[in-house]
Amino acid sequence: MAVPKRKMSRSNTRSRRANWKVAAVATVACPQCKSPKLPHAACSVCGTYNGRQVLEV
Repeated sequence: MAVPKRKMSRSNTRSRRANWKVAAVATVACPQCKSPKLPHAACSVCGTYNGRQVLEV
């Protein structure tokens, strides 16, 4: 098992952790109602996917 030889300093630890960021959720406009929705998913506003009604809203 890999074990570090030396203790990582506080500044190195904090600068490493500072680079981790949460990416924003990618959204696309629904072709029917133009509201933002997740790609490759049914629209939660109008219930359409790929040009046809799949959810009753």
